[in-house]
Amino acid sequence: MEEIKRFYSAEDVFARHNGMELLEVGSGRAKACMRIEPYHFNGARTVHGGAIFSLADFAFAVASNSHGTLAMAINVSISFVKAVTGGTLYAEAKEQTRNPKLASYSVQITDDAGAVVALFQGMVYRKKESAIPENYIHK
Repeated sequence: MEEIKRFYSAEDVFARHNGMELLEVGSGRAKACMRIEPYHFNGARTVHGGAIFSLADFAFAVASNSHGTLAMAINVSISFVKAVTGGTLYAEAKEQTRNPKLASYSVQITDDAGAVVALFQGMVYRKKESAIPENYIHK
């Protein structure tokens, strides 16, 4: 699991650029956080839905690739249930089902107080290649 955590922490440039941090990785699960910055806000001065979605998608990606097999999203959905105006958001992804080709995950996004902000569901197609490229140089 440490290799998966190291790889996604280093190689997911989009997540890093948006201030996301990978906190935990386990078999079929992952937890990430994102401290809210001024660039995360929309015109209504709440955290942009795309920022919340991206955090959930990052945790989903790590959880679905945690078994070492490359997994690519084929369907996702999100429901926003509470507006956010600051603090830190947390996304916890958990595997619901997995077979050789498909796997399903739920991600709960919460705020500093533990209140649910959004609920995300995702399905991946599990490919045959490794989640970590053979030529990856440990950083």
